[in-house]
Amino acid sequence: MPIMRAITKRTWLDTEKIPKQGAAIFYSNHVSYIDALVLAHYLFENGRAPRFIGKESVFKIPIVGWVLYKAEQIPVKRQSDSATIALAEAIAALKMGHAIAIYPEGTLTREPNLWPMTGKTGAVRLALTSGAPLIPIAQWGDHELLAPYSKVIRVFPRKKVTLDCGEPIDLSKWNGKEDDPIAMEEATQFAMRVLAQMVGKLR
Repeated sequence: MPIMRAITKRTWLDTEKIPKQGAAIFYSNHVSYIDALVLAHYLFENGRAPRFIGKESVFKIPIVGWVLYKAEQIPVKRQSDSATIALAEAIAALKMGHAIAIYPEGTLTREPNLWPMTGKTGAVRLALTSGAPLIPIAQWGDHELLAPYSKVIRVFPRKKVTLDCGEPIDLSKWNGKEDDPIAMEEATQFAMRVLAQMVGKLR
């Protein structure tokens, strides 16, 4: 991604933890509309080409949306049946050994200091249903490139972005409980705590 190299200074940590093949679900914190491009760059340069599951509105953002559509990403329309369709499409992709990337918060964080918010249960449900590992990736610095809810990229000077890949999280406690809303909330809270701790280290 020549454009991303030109506008960012990258610190990529623990890249050896990124599985080079096989089904994998990467989940991350969400501070900027450009997060997906930064995360895609991190993964692609380290051997994985992820398919993102994201809000349909993000696909309408200039440049970002065009790249996502061209890369055959998976848009989800709110208050529709497309969430179910997206889940089925993601499971099919995982069965073929692809990588999925998702932002569990479902939207940019509204926390004043940009900490991760409460996550939605889709990521853990997808992991438990598919059997694919759920892997946290913390990212920081993207908001300096494109401020939260802004559509104006600040190209100069080049912005520092840092990403760190963690180990797959242990969801064994919730195996077989994909249809239990309380269990899925608990699993999601656990996943978000792991991610928040990683973000804290980057900050």
